[in-house]
Amino acid sequence: MQIVTDSGTDLILSPREKEEYKVHIVPLTVTLDEKSYQEGVDIKPEDFYKLLAESKNLPITSQPSAGQFAELYRNLAAKDPDILSIHMTSGLSGTFNSALAGADLVPEAKVTHVDTKTLSAAAGWQVEAAARANKAGWALERILDLVKRIGDACDSVYTLDELKYLIHGGRISHMKGVIASLINIKPMIGVEKENGTYTQLGQVRT
Repeated sequence: MQIVTDSGTDLILSPREKEEYKVHIVPLTVTLDEKSYQEGVDIKPEDFYKLLAESKNLPITSQPSAGQFAELYRNLAAKDPDILSIHMTSGLSGTFNSALAGADLVPEAKVTHVDTKTLSAAAGWQVEAAARANKAGWALERILDLVKRIGDACDSVYTLDELKYLIHGGRISHMKGVIASLINIKPMIGVEKENGTYTQLGQVRT
């Protein structure tokens, strides 16, 4: 069985480990200053954050297309039709739905999809655990149970120094963002386990 994921899970594996664990990462696209990059392909995270700090503009992220997933599924199915596709939350990105649509275009592939309902490291841990269990010869149902248990045990919590990204993304209103910045309040943001969307857990004053 092959493992497919997306760059929104922030999975960190060396090229050797990707080959060893049969992991394939479909990149999201990020656009900054009218230039587009594929995450993990054209640009490293540290280089992107450097560009972001120097830019006056805000980045735009784009999900992979159904065609990108279909092409990968088709290539993988030619060797092994069994594919486990694990993705960042559908509550914050259309990536999961693109993966579903891509699988519909490749009937010869037997794709099992998992919506992690989270993102970044909390999603990456689920992918890595699945890959290691797959290499160890675990059955699919046992792997899916493991992934679910890891997801249930993980909480994603963030604090933000800059509120402009939340304002730009429509997560908070412009007025609330201005007021919070003036009185030095920074929100604590979490990811809801049920629907995989952002929720405010609290706030801290600095």
